[in-house]
Amino acid sequence: MHAKARSTTESAKFKVGDHVLFRDPSLFWAGKPDHTFVCRVEYVWLSGGYDLVCLNTRRKISQADSDYMRLLPAVDAMRDIDTAPLHADGAANDMTAAALAWLTQQHATANGRPELPAPRD
Repeated sequence: MHAKARSTTESAKFKVGDHVLFRDPSLFWAGKPDHTFVCRVEYVWLSGGYDLVCLNTRRKISQADSDYMRLLPAVDAMRDIDTAPLHADGAANDMTAAALAWLTQQHATANGRPELPAPRD
């Protein structure tokens, strides 16, 4: 009886919609460029594989191995907003439009419901 080789890290479990960093093992071990890219999980197989879509190229990857995937947590993507020095002069000038829109929405929610437009006749 042969024992199955274990990876050095426990395989992660991902959900549909998760954003992950995927390293194509065939390209990586062959020493070829462009082997690592950001993907979204599109399907989870019962066998443990994942179907991915590369966000940059829209290329589909079938049955990706979770050993070559790492979760990209939302907290990392939002860190610049969470740590923005909003009290400093000109701080808003360094923020993206999306960050400003998010902060404006949070302010409106915190200070009551935004006004709905008047009904049309």
